[in-house]
Amino acid sequence: MRVLMPVPDRDFDVTEVAVPWRLLTDSGHDVVFATERAGTTPAADPRLLTGVLFGQLGAAREPRRFYDELTRSKEFAATAGWAEVDPDGFDGLILPGGHAPGMRQYLGSEVLRGQVARLWDRGIPVGAICHGVLVLARTRDAATGRSVLAERRTTCLPKYMERSAYLTTAWRLGRYYRTYPAYVEDEVRAALDDPGSLFQRGPRVLTARGTANDDTHAFVVRDRNYVSARWPGDAYLFARRFLGLLDASAGPEG
Repeated sequence: MRVLMPVPDRDFDVTEVAVPWRLLTDSGHDVVFATERAGTTPAADPRLLTGVLFGQLGAAREPRRFYDELTRSKEFAATAGWAEVDPDGFDGLILPGGHAPGMRQYLGSEVLRGQVARLWDRGIPVGAICHGVLVLARTRDAATGRSVLAERRTTCLPKYMERSAYLTTAWRLGRYYRTYPAYVEDEVRAALDDPGSLFQRGPRVLTARGTANDDTHAFVVRDRNYVSARWPGDAYLFARRFLGLLDASAGPEG
């Protein structure tokens, strides 16, 4: 099956892209990367590869290894263009996150949101993690004018986590952890019809992460064909739950 993963030219999260890519390809699925212009070779946020502050707060060792493998894959150098994507040609969609300034190209694109709306309307499996949930929150249903997430249960990057990262690093990195003036959680909640019941923040964590073999500290939310997660620490569980949606959509002969 073919899964579309749009990304910006620069600054996406290492873990939120590399872990789903690795698990999907290991399961026999094809991942197609799409950038604003076809043929662009994208690049992750470099701070996450070396450590955001004094070598800390970056991606874990295994996701960094996956990313190194990804950068040497043929699909990473053969990106599609957002405007040229054929929504009928895909069986799933993953919207990864990231918080560095380069993410605004992806998070603010009306062209990308138009394609996401078409993919969403097909009812295929859709996964969004961290800031990637903003793409869906900003995508409008053509019939109602509301966000496509208006009636869906979802999570995203929690405000306490975004604020903590910003306050810890602002003295050195400025607004590196504040992609927009509004917090991700606030914007996502504003897109929901009933945020009190539909938004799920999950257990409070700051550093503990899920791993390939331990989901103790991971959290995801599933609502029908849609699965969401909070941050890189959820990436393994997020990818596995998305794989479950793909397998279910393929049917008994898939």
